[in-house]
Amino acid sequence: MTRASIIDHRLTARLCGPTPTLDRRAVVATADVVDIALADQVAAGRYVAAARRGCVVPRTPIRGAARDSAAAVSELLFGETFDLFDSVGDWGFGRSVHDRYTGWVSLTALGDPDTGDQRPVTARIAPLFSAPDIKAPVVAELPFGARVSGTPDGKFLALTTGGFLHQRHLAPLAGSPIAAARVFAGAPYLWGGRTPFGVDCSGLVQAALAMCGIAAPRDSDQQRESLGIEVPFAERQAGDIVFFPGHVGLLVGADTLLHANAHWMAVTEEPLADVVARGAAVLGVRRVVIWPA
Repeated sequence: MTRASIIDHRLTARLCGPTPTLDRRAVVATADVVDIALADQVAAGRYVAAARRGCVVPRTPIRGAARDSAAAVSELLFGETFDLFDSVGDWGFGRSVHDRYTGWVSLTALGDPDTGDQRPVTARIAPLFSAPDIKAPVVAELPFGARVSGTPDGKFLALTTGGFLHQRHLAPLAGSPIAAARVFAGAPYLWGGRTPFGVDCSGLVQAALAMCGIAAPRDSDQQRESLGIEVPFAERQAGDIVFFPGHVGLLVGADTLLHANAHWMAVTEEPLADVVARGAAVLGVRRVVIWPA
């Protein structure tokens, strides 16, 4: 999906020299503040260097404007880092570090960044216990893709930030992005979501690739422009990524698409022909690498 049109910030009016291409989903250049790294591209009265912060709640929306009612454009997960450039009331404007996506985050969700050797949560949902005991009270539920660091304590990991995760919920996933995407099976469709609590089409593809060490941008048009190589539709195979207008999914077979979709309002596997029959014309197929199913 593409969310640039609902992000409520404006590029500063005057650009330096030949007009550069500035995607406002990825650059910090508003009427009020400009990333100091853009000083040679954007003329402004105020340049700001980022303050690195970390997400200290299980997940929090990144919104298109500094208000609770604004649409979510993405999501920040526990342990991920966020470069903070500006604040208005209880909201901070900045950019998520892992995919350079800009927006507004509640300041209550941000704290000191985790500087340890992080590992991803690989379970669909991982309970964070108050003690290294599966009978201990659960203090939070961390979603797939959250990032944690800590010290081994028997079968648990004592997190640097507090609490205990069972190490089975941090075990590496075997296989391909298909295996990672299937962790989301049945998850509700949620615009801007990136977790099994709720996920959108490009968020699912991004999360599945990330678990295999492949960084992907946030939106489907960005993914189509940057991921892998283009392959002919007739040569598609399992593991390829299929793009439609405003939509994206992952092939689990040449003719079966795994995707988060608003038709079923869930993550589903269904015949690719059914998706096309609903009016979703294929824009292209891209191959990141050949993966086993």
